Amino acid sequence: MTDTLSILGQAIPSANTITTLYTVPAATSTTVSSLTVCNQSASSCTFNISVAVAGAADTPKQYIYYELFLDGNDTFIATIGISMATTDVMRCFSTNASTSFNLFGVQIT
Repeated sequence: MTDTLSILGQAIPSANTITTLYTVPAATSTTVSSLTVCNQSASSCTFNISVAVAGAADTPKQYIYYELFLDGNDTFIATIGISMATTDVMRCFSTNASTSFNLFGVQIT
């Protein structure tokens, strides 16, 4: 097995649009180590993060952060250990189009 430290995903989704941040590749498992959410607007926003097993359609049970408030020009940082299997998907959402999402972790092949 090979462990590869990686920037797993980066996105700036359109406002009010659920966007795929990361999909675990075939024959790979992943441990997410940290997530940053940066509101680059002077106005506040809220954001969501969800994890879908095998890329399942969006449902409420998948959300790990929901409508979390973020001040303007502020950054949220989560140091978390999320285990993801092949084809699992992490999605992001923001109420503005000026919020960047960055995901970091280890891919195991």
